Amino acid sequence: MKNFLKKIFGITEMENAIAETIKLKEQAERSLKLVEEAAEESKRQSQLSPKELATEKKESYIAVLNTHVNKDNVRNGFFELDWNEYFVLELRNNGYQGETEEEVVDQWFQELCRNVGAEANINMERRGTGFVNRALRDDGKAEFY
Repeated sequence: MKNFLKKIFGITEMENAIAETIKLKEQAERSLKLVEEAAEESKRQSQLSPKELATEKKESYIAVLNTHVNKDNVRNGFFELDWNEYFVLELRNNGYQGETEEEVVDQWFQELCRNVGAEANINMERRGTGFVNRALRDDGKAEFY
């Protein structure tokens, strides 16, 4: 009898509408929470450096931070490189050896420079006009000059 009266007075339809509204409200709240989380993650990622982003994604990263040229002899200078552990791992997996990350990256960089010179038909034998030194800095980076 109770259900019959509810049906006659349209209460069942109102209850169904209320239940559907509550369901839609809960879905909207979940969607809003996901959007807020995505916005927060996007903001966090925008504050990371390219190296930090690559490292977080477990991707290889290498960059030239600066190029220095000796003002007295432009044939001499050095590059300041930055990399992450995944770049070194990639190099090691491709046959580069060394006890330290700097040694591994140095081997790769030297080979890269030789290949660039060879492609430009430059005699890659040392001309005796330059030198290469490696200095480990206090911040853990190495300078090659």
